[in-house]
Amino acid sequence: MLATHNPGKLREMRELLVPFGIETVSAGELALAEPEESGTTFAANARAKAVSAAIASGMPAFADDSGLAADALGGEPGIYSARWAGPEKDFRRAMEMVEEKLRQRGALAPAQRRAHFISALCVAWPDGHTEEFEADVDGSLLWPPRGDQGFGYDPMFLPDGHTRTFGEMTSEEKHALPPRGQGLSHRARAFLKLAEACLGRH
Repeated sequence: MLATHNPGKLREMRELLVPFGIETVSAGELALAEPEESGTTFAANARAKAVSAAIASGMPAFADDSGLAADALGGEPGIYSARWAGPEKDFRRAMEMVEEKLRQRGALAPAQRRAHFISALCVAWPDGHTEEFEADVDGSLLWPPRGDQGFGYDPMFLPDGHTRTFGEMTSEEKHALPPRGQGLSHRARAFLKLAEACLGRH
């Protein structure tokens, strides 16, 4: 069971599970309540979502908590990445907020605009057992945003070693696992750790 109500995350999580033949249902599809994300870390929030969904559904639950951390902003928006988009999930406005804050700090050169996408994954079982994994991907923040693929802050994030933002990459380029892809995204990198530990993939 995928403990998310976010359509973008749900799509990516399902695509990551396809090679394993695992059929899933989401928390949104089961009309489960969204737990309050009151943790102070990505890992704590992922654990809260997974444990809540596992208990409510009686099924193993897979949850992600992820976000963007900009060095010049002291790691913001971090665990509040989704909240910066407001209740209407306006990530264009959230990206504008990041850009405004970077400019206020004089962060105009690429070296001053270093950022990281971080993903914490948790698998929880109804008996309370959990397995947790975390990974990140480094890059820099561009303005104006480029591309309409992906979701969230993807259009302004340029991963190291690439000339296109996450917003300009296809889903396969961004997070397909080997051998089809490089497992480039933060979520794919965390999922590779999960797969090795829980799904018998090495």
